[in-house]
Parts: sequence; C-alpha cells; structure tokens
Amino acid sequence: MMAPDTDWLAFADRAIAGDLLSRDEARSVLAAPDDLLLEVLAGAYRVRRHYWGNRVRLHFLLNAQSGLCPEDCHYCSQSSVSTAEIDRHPMLAQERILAAAERAATLKAGTFCLVISGRAPGERVFEKVLDAVRAVRERYDLKICTCLGLLNADQTNRLAQAGVETVNHNLNTSERFHGEVCTTHTFADRQATVEHVQAAGIKTCSGGIIGMGESDDDVIDLALSLRGLGVRSVPVNFLIPIAGTPFSERLALDPRRCLRVLSLFRFLLPSQEIRIAGGREVHLRSLQPLGLYPANSIFIGDYLTTQGQPPTADFEMIRDAGFVLETPDGMPYAGAAVPELPAVAYPRAPLPIPVV
Repeated sequence: MMAPDTDWLAFADRAIAGDLLSRDEARSVLAAPDDLLLEVLAGAYRVRRHYWGNRVRLHFLLNAQSGLCPEDCHYCSQSSVSTAEIDRHPMLAQERILAAAERAATLKAGTFCLVISGRAPGERVFEKVLDAVRAVRERYDLKICTCLGLLNADQTNRLAQAGVETVNHNLNTSERFHGEVCTTHTFADRQATVEHVQAAGIKTCSGGIIGMGESDDDVIDLALSLRGLGVRSVPVNFLIPIAGTPFSERLALDPRRCLRVLSLFRFLLPSQEIRIAGGREVHLRSLQPLGLYPANSIFIGDYLTTQGQPPTADFEMIRDAGFVLETPDGMPYAGAAVPELPAVAYPRAPLPIPVV
C-alpha cells in the first residue's frame, strides 16, 4: 500500500501522458483514506477536464423488452433466477419507442439507448430493432445506442448499416469473478460481442457493475480489460440489491467507495466517456455532484427496472456544480443548463435506499 501522501495530481499528469498506473498505485486509489478523498477527486478531475472540459453528456434509456431472459445473471431482476416483481413485456411497438425518443430529445439527451432483455435477439425481434432505429434517426437528432445481448458479426454489421452509432455490451466484472455472477455464458462470450462491435466500425460501450462481492483487484482487472479492448464509452453501475435476485443481500457500497471507483476508472481510462449509470441515486446519494468530477456522463430518467431521480434534479445538479450540458455533436449547449420540462406523465415511487 502506498503512503498517505501519494501525489494524485502526478497520477493525473501520467494518465494524460498515456502512462498506465501500476497495480499497487491503482490499489492505492481504491484504498485512499476518507480525509484524502477530495485530493483523489482533484486528480481525477484534472484528467476529466483535459479531455471533456466541463461538459456533461446525457443518455436516455428505454427498456424496450423486459424480463423473459433465460440467463442467470445474479444481479438482474430480469433473469431466469429472479423472482423480483417487475414489469415483463415483449418488444414495444414502434410508436411507443418513438414516444420515448421524443422524451429523450426533450430532456436534451445526446444518446437514445434502446435495450432489450434476453441472451441474444431472434431474427424477428432484431428486424424490429432495426426498423425502430431507422425511424428514430429519421425523426430526431439523437445518436442511437443499442444493448441487445450477445451479437455475432452479421448482426453488428446490420446495426451499423441501420445507423447505430454505439452498441453496449458490458463485461460486468473481471474474468476471474465472472463465474460468481453468471454461469449461462462466459466472460469470453461478452468479450467476443465487444470485438464484433469494433469490427463493424461501431463505437464500443462496455462497463461493469460494482458492489457484487468483487475484490479491489477485480475492479482493477475490469478497467484494464476495457482499456485493452479500446472501449470508448464506459458505464459504471453500482449494484442495486433488488429483492428476489440472488444478490439481494449484497450491501457493500457507500458513497465514498463509489467515488474512489469512479476516480480509478478515470485514471486508468483517461480519454473515455465514463458514465455514472445504475445505482447513482441509491449509492452516491447526497454526494452525486462529486461523481461529475471523475465522470463526464450520466443517464437521465429511469433505468431498466428501477427509477432514477426526476430529470429536473439532474439538471439542477449539473448547473449547481458548474457544469454544462453537451450536444449530440459534443459541444456545450447554448443558453440555460436547465431547460423547461413538461410534467412527468407517470407516478414516481421513492428511490430504494439500502440499509447498511
């Protein structure tokens, strides 16, 4: 373990220069004492500012097909081993997908993320996805990301032809720990999908889930795997222990741990888009604004089967911390950081707060 007087700003300068931290240095980020956490964040922010300025990129997530999944991912409320009470439905009609895309555009999201559950899409569902992508692109100024499970080379090529800019497929955790999370597919299966996405010329989006029982070295190995694959967009999820899933009792996170993980990812993945994804509101809680110092992107709105905080709270957080929204083309939005929004058209339940 490194001494408490570690120079985090020197870590930042090395990351910007393209140098890779040693494993001991990476461990020291995750083990930094609480009274040095702001110094760690200052180092991470130096890297973030170098590549992303003070811009925040927004993504909007649509769960276009929910549940009905044969895989046994232990964290997931949609998996075959989950008894969680969630909404389960087949692929949404195109009109509902377009309505969601309209809301994404209203919320100034740069990317519309269309997600379906399942191991891999069948041909009938895959054609519906392609049709939906074309329809959204024709109507809205949004970049399209799809998350469709395991994909082969033919499918990724067809997604590219339809105009998909990004495909998400998370590695989720380290190769060593993967068997503790899922047994119905392998780490290599997930890695192969990311490689097919790259070969098709589509931007790669892949990240992981923190808080599933992994070690510090597993967190480091996940980040290094993403770096080795050249992944450009990295969602960092924090496990929400949903009742009815095998990981429902895993309550290992606090806001400071989450901020250390985000900082480590920024040091190891300096130029990548790092997005605070599922679990942001539950685990960062009152420290959410500090997450924007290492990360440059968030989901706005809700997640797959859990709710996020109201969009106005996200806009106010971005504004109050001195950041600005980013356009789909990567430029700062002109004008106010907090747009006028229509009323949310559905009831909102309180966010789940884990008991620790």
